[in-house]
Amino acid sequence: MSGNTAPFPPGGAPLAPAAVRRVSIVCFFAWVFSVFDYTLFGTLLPAISEDNGWTAGTATAVTTWITIGTFVVSLCVGPMLDRWGRRRSLAITTAGAAIASGLTALAGGKVSMILIRALSGLGYSEEVVNSVYLNEVYGDNRRRGFMYSFVQSGWPVGALMAALVSALLLPYLGWHGVFLLATFPAVVIVLMVRRLPESPTFVNLTRIRELRAEGRAAEAADLAGRAGLETGETGRLRDIFAPELRRHTVCLSAAWLLNWMGIQVFSVLGTTVLTDAKGVSFDSALLVLILANAAGFAGYIAHGYVGDRIGRRRTITIGWLLGGVVMTVMLAGPATAAFVVPAYALGLFFLLGPYAALLFYMGESYPAKVRGIGPNTAHIMGPVGAIAGSAVLSVLLSADLSMSVAAFFAGAVGIIGSGLAMLGTRRVDQDGETAVPAAPIRNEDDLRSTL
Repeated sequence: MSGNTAPFPPGGAPLAPAAVRRVSIVCFFAWVFSVFDYTLFGTLLPAISEDNGWTAGTATAVTTWITIGTFVVSLCVGPMLDRWGRRRSLAITTAGAAIASGLTALAGGKVSMILIRALSGLGYSEEVVNSVYLNEVYGDNRRRGFMYSFVQSGWPVGALMAALVSALLLPYLGWHGVFLLATFPAVVIVLMVRRLPESPTFVNLTRIRELRAEGRAAEAADLAGRAGLETGETGRLRDIFAPELRRHTVCLSAAWLLNWMGIQVFSVLGTTVLTDAKGVSFDSALLVLILANAAGFAGYIAHGYVGDRIGRRRTITIGWLLGGVVMTVMLAGPATAAFVVPAYALGLFFLLGPYAALLFYMGESYPAKVRGIGPNTAHIMGPVGAIAGSAVLSVLLSADLSMSVAAFFAGAVGIIGSGLAMLGTRRVDQDGETAVPAAPIRNEDDLRSTL
């Protein structure tokens, strides 16, 4: 390992293009079916509530407790990425989505539903695994953000599948059967993941740690230098709150929390908001979700493309600010299909689309040794935001406010706030993948500079 006989350990060199394509395809489908399971609950919540005799308040409370469970389960993914590897974590999170779908079909009440759906936290965290894995697989490809956007577009594809399958099969299979059906594709993906290579970065990190453990510090330092990595030490939670990363971690976490208030209100509970706020029937709401998530897919591709050119951080900030404004207009506008459908679709375009840039940006903004625990710490704020979104929505509805007003405060305000929170995150040199703290914003000129 010293000298020039082998630049990297086996598996530690950059992957061949064919292997990169294979990893990308499997990650895409893993994310599609994880999202399929995750959003299926919200899509079928009206049917589940009717079958169990739940009121709107009960359904919202169950959703809140499920999201708390999702948060707890998601905590394990960051350490798992940094200690067990990217490929193994991909298999575990995808398997978690399959198990959650299968067991949901057997749920018999509120308590069992909450405990089972908490496992969907693994499927939810699959996107963090994708972002870390693919960030290291794509290497220095200058179009890597655009390439990743196709993988991340699995969110609207999965949500679209959930809405489409629900619309077509719910009358025949019932909600139990639909969840059972969602199990099988995810199982197939788990089997495919087993044939993927490990990330070259993690292979090198693992070898560096082995060398250090064997007392071969000079060889470890030599390999770290050639691989462009740190010393190989496993990252710890306190590392992402060190002075150079503290502000970035806090602002990124706040952005996830606030934006997921909007995700919970307008995507996960989209059918409920559309039926109660805009007077759309349940069947029509499913159709609106299908059309709107098609627009969300276009949003991923567009934001991935733009992010490569003007910067991912700037793209995320502008997209979310526009998304909050559009959702506000949708809620305040007329309750006609000609207005609601395009407004809701455009809102999802700017709400979901920036995630194509966000997930890849997070991997770039953290050093390799904390590339699992850093992004995951921000990512797990998503369920916290969903809890806050559901709780605020529930409280405002209990205070006899209309769904339109409640959705504005619980969702649209959060989306706008998430865009503002991104201003405090690190600026990344996307060519060199070096990051610097954002400058403090003192006046209008500073605001223009940070954007």
